Amino acid sequence: EKSWAPSLTIVPGVGAAPVASRSLQKGTSTSRTVSSHRMKMLSRKPLHISAQALNIMASMTAMPTVTLNDQTAHPIVGYGTYKVGYVPASASAATTAPAESAVSAADCVKQALEVGYRFLDCAEFYGNEAEVGKAIAASGVPRSDLYLASKVWTTTIHNGPAAVQAQLEKTLRDLGVDYLDLYCIHWPVPGKHVAAYKQLEAAQKAGLVRSLGVSNYAIEDFKELMLSAAVTPAVNQIEINPFLFRKKTIEFFRS
Repeated sequence: EKSWAPSLTIVPGVGAAPVASRSLQKGTSTSRTVSSHRMKMLSRKPLHISAQALNIMASMTAMPTVTLNDQTAHPIVGYGTYKVGYVPASASAATTAPAESAVSAADCVKQALEVGYRFLDCAEFYGNEAEVGKAIAASGVPRSDLYLASKVWTTTIHNGPAAVQAQLEKTLRDLGVDYLDLYCIHWPVPGKHVAAYKQLEAAQKAGLVRSLGVSNYAIEDFKELMLSAAVTPAVNQIEINPFLFRKKTIEFFRS
């Protein structure tokens, strides 16, 4: 609970409880983001993990889950892929290409899967979903053992429902899978996010997505969405940290 990964996921209508990555839920999409410092450490030398260590850490595959409002099971700890092998150009301290000596996103995710992570938190904005897909393919981990989440970015949302659908299909191709366990609207783009979410509802009916979610939604954004949405989001990922504790927002979604 002392990790500073600034994420919080709230399941509407379900209680919340703190977990390892400072995400909260009784229903949490917890994602551990690899920091820039950690990336520098990883870039020095690939990890070499003994068979004995792998057997010990394989116990992570028996990760506890929480039940979302759509009755799907969500792991309480996951591996966040933000700034893993690639830092988006608009992110703070951005470097659009990794150093030659850096470990690739595929290598990082491969190591995460080797030590037992099964929930991978991805996003269009992170710019590395194809690399994540390479790691998944090389891992030999059955799709049924994985929990894969992704988010559609603002520029795509702004371009309309057809662009949202095209990006979802690209994410599926990049990850090498035929469905996502969770797909979220990354930000509530004014005048656009409701139509984007309704497109996700159609994708869910088509079997491309199991659970729908939102991210960075304030109370007002959620209320606006629910005037038109048929499916209540299963999660709302929001940022919290010691300087930004959004008590009213947390209490609203917990209620």
